[in-house]
Amino acid sequence: MTAAIDPAFSNLPDSPVNLDHLNWLESEAIHIMREVAAECANPALLFSGGKDSVVLLRIAEKAFRPGRFPFPLVHIDTGHNFVEVIRFRDQRVAELGERLIVGLVENSIRNGTVRLNNPGTDSRNAAQAVTLLETIAQHKFDACIGGARRDEEKARAKERIFSFRDAFGQWNPKAQRPELWDLYNTRVNSGEHMRVFPISNWTELDVWEYIARENLALPSLYFAHHRQVIPRNGLLVPLTYLTPARAGENVETRRVRFRTVGDISCTCPVASDAGTLAAIIAETATTQITERGATRMDDQTCKASMEKRKKEGYF
Repeated sequence: MTAAIDPAFSNLPDSPVNLDHLNWLESEAIHIMREVAAECANPALLFSGGKDSVVLLRIAEKAFRPGRFPFPLVHIDTGHNFVEVIRFRDQRVAELGERLIVGLVENSIRNGTVRLNNPGTDSRNAAQAVTLLETIAQHKFDACIGGARRDEEKARAKERIFSFRDAFGQWNPKAQRPELWDLYNTRVNSGEHMRVFPISNWTELDVWEYIARENLALPSLYFAHHRQVIPRNGLLVPLTYLTPARAGENVETRRVRFRTVGDISCTCPVASDAGTLAAIIAETATTQITERGATRMDDQTCKASMEKRKKEGYF
């Protein structure tokens, strides 16, 4: 399952500077992933079907194929995901022949560990932290490999590549371990674990250039399409049963694409005509707004929204 490369983009791999840069990033990510496999007893790779986790899958293939991955794939499913993304997730896992563990926020709600005023419509994005910690505890994972990048958001920029989490699953940005000369301290006590970010040093542009170079398939939501949206607080909120129009709001049909995909209740597209990889790369190279700043409603509640959620166990 691969995406066709746009002819307008075909000259990119011929650029020595860009090729060297992507090769360096890829080599670092492969090294980190192999370090996890060598040093951690029971790791897992987080795979949601989004573009960053698609890149991680490719890195894992290069690190471990033709053998099986030395870890299962894990997705924390809010139950409010875009259908296209879940369909893509399942198809990609089937193609790889790897094991997928799905942690359901719905189960946490049913068990009473997550409580929402209205479980049918309230945002479940922050609740993922609870389900993730429960999944880690259930399977006794000592490391979870994720696709977070430092350029996404300022709280992400505080992360180490091997990010230590205490016995409560909490992250303390002031108690992280030094990582001098690419040496990583992976020691954890019972109940503790690491979050590991092999593409932490990548930018959004790096991710798109790598996807194009490796000819990786993606959910269709990432490419420009027509969709009904509601202009709200500087965002284009998709019209869904979870995000209906409020009194006095106008519903418009716009040509949009998603820069990041997540829970429907908090993820917005951006206005765009970029329907090819070449167009997306050109658009990404000139944008001055981070992907989360342009698309995530939950990150706009306050300046410390992400950091607060991360301290509680979020990705």
